[in-house]
Formats: sequence, C-alpha cells, structure tokens
Amino acid sequence: MLPWVVRRTRLPLLSLRCVDCQSESATTGAGRFRVNANSKLLHVWLLDRCVSCDRTSKLAVHERAPVRSFDPAELDGYHANDPELVASKLLDPLIARRNRFTLDWRGAWRLDTPPARPDEAWPVRVEVVFEDPVPVRPERLIAHGLGLSRNEVLRRIKCDVPLRRTRTTGFAFTVMAGD
Repeated sequence: MLPWVVRRTRLPLLSLRCVDCQSESATTGAGRFRVNANSKLLHVWLLDRCVSCDRTSKLAVHERAPVRSFDPAELDGYHANDPELVASKLLDPLIARRNRFTLDWRGAWRLDTPPARPDEAWPVRVEVVFEDPVPVRPERLIAHGLGLSRNEVLRRIKCDVPLRRTRTTGFAFTVMAGD
C-alpha cells in the first residue's frame, strides 16, 4: 500500500466580506489574538486583515467567558499568539459558522507522494491521509497525484468513497492497470 499525505502549506484565506472595500478575501496575517477582560469575563478575538485595503477586523473566538473556564495553557497561548492555537481556532467549523466565513484553500496545501516504482505490480492500493481538514474532491486529488485526466481517473480507479464528493478525511483507492 502506497501512502499519500495531504499537508497544509499555509493558513487558508478567509472568504469574508470587508466592511470598508467590500472585498471577499481576508487573511489572519501573522495570526494574532486580542484578549480583553471585563471584570471576571474574557473576550477573545482572532484578528484578520483585508487583503485589498489592509483593514483589520475581529473574529469572535470566546465572548463573555468566565476566566476560570479557561485552561491556563490555552490562556497563555492566546496571550503569546501561539501559531498552533491560531490554526486550530481558524480551522474550527463552529468559529467559522459563528463568524460567517468560509476558508479558501487554493494554494494552501500540497500532496506528498512516494516516488513512482516502475516495477509496481497492478493493481496498486493507495491510502490518502489528511494532516489538516483540506476540502478536496478525490477525483481531482488522484488526477493531480497520478498525472491523469479526470476521465481516466473515473475509468481506472476503484475508490472506497464517492469520487465526486468533497472529502476532508482520509480514504483509500485502487489504481487498475491501463489499457
């Protein structure tokens, strides 16, 4: 079985309308949090920046949460702008839904495949693993990885999941010999 790994190369852009220039694209930039205390309650925001006009706005991570409800390590991560914490909060679907944004993954991921072995016996079984929840259609991923057309993929691939439905988790497929 050959292992393929889908890896994130950078944080995805946000599809979020800017209130100033009405652009549809924003980034988290260096990934910074803003933490504000109001008595015993904390507000935590992830700062984002418009790609077009450079305006900064806030995405709500926690609103009016009691200080005691935070793990001390997590709170330190917010204050230190921990990159892993930024990525985990940005990729959290609940935060995306609450702040009404989607993620634009174009150019933010890569597929790592082992080198081709010409003596490989057919059929070949491949297992795809996702390190991050990158949404991609299996047929496009397989076509990219094998250098085949999408029609050729539909003809030669036996897959455990529907090929034309977007996936964010691992799957396996079998490559049948060509004619």
